[in-house]
Amino acid sequence: MSVYKAPLRDMRFVLNEVFEVSRLWAQLPGLAEVIDEETAAAILEEAGNICTDIIAPLLRSGDEQGCTWNDGEVSTPDGFPAAYRAFAEGGWGGVGGDPEFGGMGMPKAISAQIEEMVNSANLSFGLYPMLTAGACLALKAHASQELKERYLPNMYAGTWTGSMCLTEAHAGTDLGLIRTKAEPQADGSYTIRGSKIFISGGEHDLSENIIHLVLAKLPGAPAGAKGISLFLVPKVLVNGDGSLGDRNALSCGSIEHKMGIKASATCVMNFDGATGWIVDAPNKGLAAMFTMMNYERLGVGIQGLAQGERSYQNAVEYARERIQSRAPTGPQESEKAADPIIVHPDVRRMLLTMKALNEGGRAFSSYVALQLDTAKYSEDETARARAQELVALLTPVAKAFLTDMGLETTLHGQMIFGGHGYIREWGQEQLVRDVRITQIYEGTNGIQSLDLAGRKIVGSGGALYRLFASEIRHFTANACADLGEFTQPLNAAVDTLDELTAWLLDRAQNTPNEIGAASVEYLHVFGYTAYAYMWARMAKAAMGKQAEDDFYASKMGTARFYFARVLPRIHSLSASVKAGSDSLYLLDAAQF
Repeated sequence: MSVYKAPLRDMRFVLNEVFEVSRLWAQLPGLAEVIDEETAAAILEEAGNICTDIIAPLLRSGDEQGCTWNDGEVSTPDGFPAAYRAFAEGGWGGVGGDPEFGGMGMPKAISAQIEEMVNSANLSFGLYPMLTAGACLALKAHASQELKERYLPNMYAGTWTGSMCLTEAHAGTDLGLIRTKAEPQADGSYTIRGSKIFISGGEHDLSENIIHLVLAKLPGAPAGAKGISLFLVPKVLVNGDGSLGDRNALSCGSIEHKMGIKASATCVMNFDGATGWIVDAPNKGLAAMFTMMNYERLGVGIQGLAQGERSYQNAVEYARERIQSRAPTGPQESEKAADPIIVHPDVRRMLLTMKALNEGGRAFSSYVALQLDTAKYSEDETARARAQELVALLTPVAKAFLTDMGLETTLHGQMIFGGHGYIREWGQEQLVRDVRITQIYEGTNGIQSLDLAGRKIVGSGGALYRLFASEIRHFTANACADLGEFTQPLNAAVDTLDELTAWLLDRAQNTPNEIGAASVEYLHVFGYTAYAYMWARMAKAAMGKQAEDDFYASKMGTARFYFARVLPRIHSLSASVKAGSDSLYLLDAAQF
């Protein structure tokens, strides 16, 4: 496997030249004082260094060794505790945290780039700080001041980590079915009883305490999702002076043996009368959970992008060095026995597809992050509301499309390696195994697609869609004539998506199965169109600079490839959507 190199040049291009983030930051109170272009560059460079030098070298060894469970205690692979200490001591766990409690207060547009680098370096490692950041976000938004002051500083510092305890053996997506119970106590605390599964970072040896956020039901709570509350349940109880006290009544019953991310501890957590404290109000647990979901689901999408980036870096290095056969046009390196495989059309097709999807995904994830920043920091009520609506619309796309494309890019990378791609020591097969979970956790991609098509498109009567489509139309209407090679097919793609959206809105009125039948393909049409918008914006930023820098020449060439060879996928997907749901129900259950 090649040495991981953080794609800092492309990150700076996206932030500074495509989105001109310094302008936005200067207009947002809370950001203007803490971040500018120079500061951002320094932060990203230092993050790239720790990812390359400390975290990435543990990728294969962590996969080979995995986590181990012994009588309720979980050990991470060799090197992980030391790497985590270095990560925490550098302040990286609190990059996006509230400065009131020791965080750095950086915008999501910056933390998103750091998340990509950490997860490209080592997805298993990246899950520990990611879950902690999600728990911090929920606590910051919904916990009492007392709980914030007691827990957030150590969580931002990385001294304590966090987990989210949602899923139960019988209740995955349908959280209304959970059975974990919370009994109120006279001192204001609660006693928690129940079992949770698939808990990432539920137990490990990286931090001195783990702060679990647990969904449970109070006595007499309403049935279903309306009766869910959220509780803070520490592994080790915290004394009034902030010191650690007795071990809480919870334990790790086992860890899962998984296809990938083997260095991430995926735990069965048992709460046997554990002491916890309610976050927010009774029966408001789902609202508190969903506060962090937009951030977490974007984070999972970035994990897919990160694996695709690592796969591309490995594959392009291999393609430049591996010699096999001659180019169709004749020898390119006649002094060698054969040409490097990068000369072959199919290898170039795969590499360019990977490059186009990765760079389009980086721009798209950064775009969504910027909407999160606007929604959080803007004092303009109209701008804030618009950004919140865009986030609601685009979050399922970011989670599902980025991870679906992440699997595609890792598979392309494996294919470029040929037989070596199937062999463990070359690293590509691990990326394929690791990325697969990103399509499953934090809500499977089928559920994300249903959320987009059902709640966001049909549920809003198409209003959320029109908000995004009108932004694209505004961009193309105001673009210069030289950008026509990109804006014309982009407009055509939006026309296709307009038509498909209208079809879905119409059919959903009378055919209950239509939304579910159309949702995955619809999301993909949406995703490819959104990437086309990103590529048109990147082409605009790069146009006219090709002669001065190969970076811009590469950007323009990849943009042209995307519009010529990737965007046309929307036509077959649209045909699948319009085929309707009838064919899905031609078989009885017994006929499968």
